[in-house]
Amino acid sequence: MASAAPNEGSRMTSLWVYLGASPLLWLLLTVGVYVLALRLQRAAGGTPWLNPVLTAVVVLVGVLTLTKTPYAVYFDGAQFVHFLLGTATVALAIPLRRQWAEVKATLTPALVTLLAGNLMGALLAMAVVKLWGAPRELIASIAPKGVTAPVAMAVAERVGGLPSLTAVLVIASGILGATMATPLLNAARITD
Repeated sequence: MASAAPNEGSRMTSLWVYLGASPLLWLLLTVGVYVLALRLQRAAGGTPWLNPVLTAVVVLVGVLTLTKTPYAVYFDGAQFVHFLLGTATVALAIPLRRQWAEVKATLTPALVTLLAGNLMGALLAMAVVKLWGAPRELIASIAPKGVTAPVAMAVAERVGGLPSLTAVLVIASGILGATMATPLLNAARITD
């Protein structure tokens, strides 16, 4: 008696289990989806509404959900991108150093504005979630949203927040800012 051939779905599941076990899959998928999202934004004339980070996040969340892949498995492969975030943040010092004369001329008002804006942003966000009755853990997670993701995650962990939630909040805040900044600056006729 001949055995029945495995169905196509079973073979695809086996293939996905095999590929999903490789951290390289998630790194390549993350970079590949981002590159495609960037090309999509450029093809659409650079519209801020097709933010490549947002598009990539939506696609990757969809893939993780459809494949029932735990975030921890995904992060094992994509952690190199996380490492590069910290490196890229440090690399921002290079153009800052090259334009130091211009920066120095406006340093005091820029620092006062950044300090006041970040402080008010954090306090307002914490006050709103506290008024809604959020637990302390959520309040601690939202507090450092005004800095880079790696720094915010470290701060959140230290003050009793959830680093993964903080990362989502920081990225969402950055995407919202990047999406809204261009239309708002254009409306205010600020071009420089």
